[in-house]
Amino acid sequence: MADRAVLFIDGNNWYHALKKSGVADLGRLNYRAVSEKLVGPRDWIATRYYVGRVRQEGNLSLYSAQRSFLANLQATDSRISTHLGRLEPRIVKSEAAADLREYLYSLRTRIDRQVFHDLVEIARRHASTQVMVEKAVDVMIAVDMVTMAERDELDAAYLLSADGDFTPAVRAVVATGRKVYAASPSHGAQLAAAATAFIRMDSAWFADCY
Repeated sequence: MADRAVLFIDGNNWYHALKKSGVADLGRLNYRAVSEKLVGPRDWIATRYYVGRVRQEGNLSLYSAQRSFLANLQATDSRISTHLGRLEPRIVKSEAAADLREYLYSLRTRIDRQVFHDLVEIARRHASTQVMVEKAVDVMIAVDMVTMAERDELDAAYLLSADGDFTPAVRAVVATGRKVYAASPSHGAQLAAAATAFIRMDSAWFADCY
């Protein structure tokens, strides 16, 4: 039987790692080429891309860009599939704004009255902000990796992420006798300790994957 390989891509972590490492033209990356290069002589049977679904309400350009990216991704090869989690709004308080306001009210040196009020107003405006938090994606990846290993649907799992939260899932898959390779442009010390191997990728690695 061929050595069957499945790729699990943690889309958000993967995207930011690529961007930080200087990989150019992220939208033009060919994930069939990435998959085939990464698995080498193994039998590539699937690439599963996981990411939080951008809501249609709000940022329509971001919504449209994600839909286009995911459609192009799936059109690249029938073995590539997408799996969507959620993006939920969260209100986050700014520690910097709170510190600025506390500093201004504790000043013993007099400053211009208008400058003082302007700075207080800036601190008030930025006291909190709404951010989108990805939900369910990590759980989906972990469950799918372990389930596919236990069902004998793969021989080698490639986890494209540097997120140490996947360490228990990686250990569970390795315990079934399968190999797990974590791969990312970012450091992943926890994953490296649990996986069969950690593949560190720099921007040059992707030169022939467009």
